[in-house]
This record gives sequence, structure tokens and C-alpha cells, in this order.
Amino acid sequence: MRACGGWRRFLFFLPLVFFLPYLLSVLELHEKSVAEDLPRKNRQKFDHLILGPAAGQGLPNRLQCQGLKALNKTSFQASSIGNSISFVTVFTIYNTSLDVHVDSRASKMVTVGNASYSKTERSMAILNVFINFIQVTMPKSDVFILTDPASDLSMPRKGVTIYPIHGEYSRDKLMLQRIRSYITFLERRLREHSQGQGHINHYVFTDADIAVVDDLGHIFHDYQNFHLALTFRNNKDQPLNSGFIAVRGTPDGILRAKIFLEEVLRVYRSKYTNASRMLGDQLALAWVVKSHPSFDARRFTKAQPFVEDITGASVLFLPCTTYNWTPPEGAGQFHGMPLDVKVVHFKGSRKRLMLESWNFFSSSSDISDMLCLILMSGRTKYDF
Repeated sequence: MRACGGWRRFLFFLPLVFFLPYLLSVLELHEKSVAEDLPRKNRQKFDHLILGPAAGQGLPNRLQCQGLKALNKTSFQASSIGNSISFVTVFTIYNTSLDVHVDSRASKMVTVGNASYSKTERSMAILNVFINFIQVTMPKSDVFILTDPASDLSMPRKGVTIYPIHGEYSRDKLMLQRIRSYITFLERRLREHSQGQGHINHYVFTDADIAVVDDLGHIFHDYQNFHLALTFRNNKDQPLNSGFIAVRGTPDGILRAKIFLEEVLRVYRSKYTNASRMLGDQLALAWVVKSHPSFDARRFTKAQPFVEDITGASVLFLPCTTYNWTPPEGAGQFHGMPLDVKVVHFKGSRKRLMLESWNFFSSSSDISDMLCLILMSGRTKYDF
């Protein structure tokens, strides 16, 4: 009987021998998941300027700061290029019920410096600052704003042209429409050249959340044989950023850039329609470039300009570290700001920093010092 009872106890506990390790692994996975979620829930987005240490201190060819003073000020020089340069961006205003309810409107207001903005006013402030930086660093350049004809957009500023182009400007389709608008704009420029109306005018297509902090005319002067230029970074899945595309303003340059973008649009529609709200254009760009038989993607690992022939166009690849620099958020390897930075891109939750940077520059008139502010604040997540 005792032997029988021992077998019964053994058979009773036998399932636990197999189930217990599984139970412990599930509990461990749950604890890990909770631990990972806590920082995300506690990750605060700030509604005021936050300054941290300036990365890259002591490293060569990096901006050195002592507080908000630049110790090795970058020399900013005006371009000697003979041809004019125009900036082109896509921008539209969305109907947000025009803040019908006063209480709701007040709750959505944000304050930057001495100014308070509704959501629409905030977008307009970013657009104005985008233009401000261009007029400071490249005062001879003008700006084209490609927009929905139905948009009630007004920008009564010298050197700024509102340029309506029909299309689908909904938030879900805006990145797709942006490429269409670029193509339509280039088609109209080609038509002007064919009618003898056009002169050599180079174009830089950008997002509206960038600050041009140095003259870009040297791109067209120093690199004579490209049709369009893209910016790249050492990122395996998204090596190209669509927020900066330069096009040489000759008829051949405009034509080849148009054909290139038409191929990007075709790939976008066929492969990345599910990402039409965000990233689809960058994925399509990368696919067009990396699928070219002779292209070596390892060139993206070195921050040095290079030229490749892609789909019949001579494409100049420029490093994001200089021509599309973004202040990183959060932890990780960060080696500061290169001294030769030309364009700062306030992607994601960095729009507040863009407005704060302009306010700082307006009071100090020193771009190098302003870059110290961006360097010290760029890793903070802001409320917009």
C-alpha cells in the first residue's frame, strides 16, 4: 500500500515538473514586458525648453560649446554662384473645425516664448520660421509653397509664392501627394524652358520643418555633373531621407529629376501604399536606388558625398550629417554636431525646438550660439 501511495504522489506531481518551467518563463516575460512599458508611460514630453549636456565635446570637427556660447564658431559664407536657387515645400492647412468651442481651443493652445498658438497657428509659425532662416542665410533665394487649391493659405511675404497644385492632400495621402506635386512643379518648369521663358534656376525641395543654417549654393557649384541630389545616412532600412532633394535647374536636370521621381512614385504606389501617411516615400526612394544593379549600399556607411547613375539620372548623394542633420532624441551613441552642418531638420517632436531656436537667434543674431542651443536641447522630446 505504501508503494502504491508513493506512485500516486509521483504521478500527481509529474505534470508540475513539465508545467513549472513554462509558468516561470511566462512570469519572467510578463515582468520584462511591464519593466519595458514603464519608461514609455513615464516618458514625458515637455512644453518648455530643456537643456542637457552638449554631445561631442573634445571631439575634432565637432561644435564645441560652453553653455550657450560656441567656442569654435563656424564661418558662414554667402554663395558666389551665379544662378539663383529656389526652395520648394508642400504645405496645407487642415480644417480643424476652426476651434469652434472656446474652451476646447484654450486647452489646445501652446505657448512658445511670448506667443501662444492654436494647432493651425502653430503650423503657420513653423512655416514662417522655415522662411525666416532661408531669408537670413540665403537672402537672394525665393520660396515656392505647393498647396491644395482648396486650402485657405495666405503668405504675404516678399519672395514667397503660393503655388496651388490639384491633388489629394489628406493626412493619409500627403507623402504620396508630395511626390506628385514635385513632379507637377518640375513639369511646369520644363514647359517654361520649352517656351523660352525659363532661365537657369536651381531648386531645393524640402520639408517645412528644416532650418537652413548656411548657404547651399556651393552644392551646384562644387558638384557640376549631377541632376538631382539626395541625402543619406547609415541606416539599413531607411538610408535615404526625402526631406531634402536638390535639382539642377537646367532643362536636362529638371527632366531627369522628373523621370527619377516618377519611378519613385511608381514604386510607392505598387509596393508601399500601406505606408502612404509616413515613410512610404523614403522606402520607395531606397528601393529605386538599392535595386540598381551596380549600386553598392555599403557606401551609405561613410559620411562622404558620392555620385551614381540611377535610372538615367546622375544622382549626388550627400551625407545627412551635413545637409539633413537631426538632433537625436533619447539615449544612444551621439557624437555631437559637425562643424560643417548646413541644414537642421526638426523631425518628429522637435517643432517646439525649431521655434525656440528662431527666438534665440532673433535675440542673439549668432547662428553658432543657436546651434549650441539645438545641440544641448535636441535629445528632449517636446509636446510638438
